[in-house]
Amino acid sequence: MLVDGMTGAAGIRPLADRTAGGRTSVERCTPPWLPTAVSGLGAVPDTLPVGSPGKVGVLEMDFASVAGRTELTGHFQKAPLHTARPLYPDPARPDMPHVMFLSSGGGVLQGDRYRIAASCGPGTAVHFSTQTATRLYRMERDYATQLVDVTAAPGSYVEYLPQTTIPFGGSRYYQHMRVTASAESTIVLGDKLMAGRLARGERHAYTAYCADLDVHGQDGRLLFADPIRLVPAEDAVTAPTVMGGFGLMATLYVITRAAPAQELADTMHTTLAGTGLRGGASVLPGECGAWARVFGERSPEVEEAFFRTWDAVRRRLLGAAAPRPHGASWVEP
Repeated sequence: MLVDGMTGAAGIRPLADRTAGGRTSVERCTPPWLPTAVSGLGAVPDTLPVGSPGKVGVLEMDFASVAGRTELTGHFQKAPLHTARPLYPDPARPDMPHVMFLSSGGGVLQGDRYRIAASCGPGTAVHFSTQTATRLYRMERDYATQLVDVTAAPGSYVEYLPQTTIPFGGSRYYQHMRVTASAESTIVLGDKLMAGRLARGERHAYTAYCADLDVHGQDGRLLFADPIRLVPAEDAVTAPTVMGGFGLMATLYVITRAAPAQELADTMHTTLAGTGLRGGASVLPGECGAWARVFGERSPEVEEAFFRTWDAVRRRLLGAAAPRPHGASWVEP
């Protein structure tokens, strides 16, 4: 049974505090640096203050290969972040657990400080996702942040594919994702961003949406970085070089040496060209992999293009099709 802070399941060890002040301290769950577009919005919320119960969420997990199957071997959680027991739903990869990030709240609120960390040991294979879209609610004072730290050891295969992020009008948010990739590992990262509550006619009404992705080698050397700074009051976020007039932007990064980078980029480019949407693919710096970005107006068409691109990459790297999301009604290509 999963409980706040630890798990009592057999074979899974609770992760103990490793830092002064504990792993649930506000300081440990807050980025040490913030872009000025977000840091300048700091204020004392007129709701629950930063650090209150339910305002600091922590989810940390360790994975190891056990008898040919990847198992969750270490686990720590603090509400509102938590996870259910890993499942093995993919018949093509029965060794690969699907791990879902859950939240006991309905979305992200002002003053929230979240931290997610996943350490994937040698020879592991793990798929991460979220149970639903991440909703960033209106924030009239202060802001919300999330730290994500993913480590992939030699021989590991990691998929980190959260659902779409939807910034509501007035939201203020910063996420810093750090990935540490061994030269012998493969990491597939996905990111999907909506311009707002499109069904309401809301587009780029958020105050600030900022995100940093830093990918490092096992020696700490920076392989590449991808910063996003969307501040509608200061920048033309609908310019052709940003989101244009599109409602959604989706990005897929494939960090690997298991296949030639140009071949992966060509595979993703060909797949996207067949969707009819605006998008493209290219090689990552140092040929450490490839990446693709696609734009669209409606969520179903972007989700389908994203899935087909992921599926093409997965077939090339694993020789196995990507499993359709539960309940998906899209037509098979």
